[in-house]
Amino acid sequence: MIFPKWIKQGEIIGVTACSAGKSAPLDTVRMDNAVRQMKQRGFSVLETPDVRKEEKGRSGPAKVRAEELHTLAENPEVTWVIQASGGDYLAEMLSYTDFETIKRNPKWYQGYSDPTGLLFSITTNCDMATVYAGNFGDFGMENWHRCLEENIAVLEGKPVVQNSFDLYKNGFAERITGYEDYQEDTPVYWECENDDAKLSGRLLGGCLDVLLDLVGTRFDKTKEWCEKYKADGILWYLESFALSSERLTCGLWHLKEAGWFEHAAGFVFGRPTFFSSEYEIGYKEAVEAVLGELGLPIVYEADIGHKAPRMTMINGALAQISVKDGKGTVRMQCR
Repeated sequence: MIFPKWIKQGEIIGVTACSAGKSAPLDTVRMDNAVRQMKQRGFSVLETPDVRKEEKGRSGPAKVRAEELHTLAENPEVTWVIQASGGDYLAEMLSYTDFETIKRNPKWYQGYSDPTGLLFSITTNCDMATVYAGNFGDFGMENWHRCLEENIAVLEGKPVVQNSFDLYKNGFAERITGYEDYQEDTPVYWECENDDAKLSGRLLGGCLDVLLDLVGTRFDKTKEWCEKYKADGILWYLESFALSSERLTCGLWHLKEAGWFEHAAGFVFGRPTFFSSEYEIGYKEAVEAVLGELGLPIVYEADIGHKAPRMTMINGALAQISVKDGKGTVRMQCR
């Protein structure tokens, strides 16, 4: 398992847009403030040319997006690459991505939502750790949330124990200034059987909506990767953006039948963003219709994914996750 070197002040953070770009006026404000905040903390920031462009949901043509990623991969002064945004079309640029170049130049790649396609593929194709956490715009809030400070501390190699948050943002609030925080409004409560669970294994996961696009493609090296680390057990963390109960059920069935879960040690699900059902089937019921027969621990409503704040999850790290009375704790070891 390749773990890139820890980041430190004075190094360069690369920002690129492998999916959508950030061109709206308030997005520009937020991006500018993210750059300022990072500089105040001792980092330099290098944006690729199309970060602040967007047309029809894309920052640029698929091949160009891949080429811009490669410039950061080959830059020895860049140690941390963060996606500018989520979106819908990252999968297109995978066809032009040079994974050998990425593997030869280990560095931390971070993002969430649509960037799952890149992060998951790097981990399973290059056997290199990647980071499922905030996109670069998150760092543009005026008063940083604890999760952002912990994100940096984790990648600095500090022994961070991430504890669940008190509140989360349930929905999308309109931005007025561009400097807004997460505007949390709903109590956090991690759910599991008997309100008590302990899980351990090697982390792997991301946004389910995106993972379903990868299964069965030439980029799908999941079974091989899981086989390599089967002695550790694979601790899956998953979250969905817009899957209905029907798509969630069929999607998990697809992954299970593709062999992704053969060496699973447990599952941790983040809060779904948009969820519906034609048959009045709840989220937990949909999940357990597929995974329940595995007899493994399953956690729901974790601080992972779209409904911020979000924990930092390292694909490939060994992790211990515990839940007690609605509170969750995540410990990770990069070895």
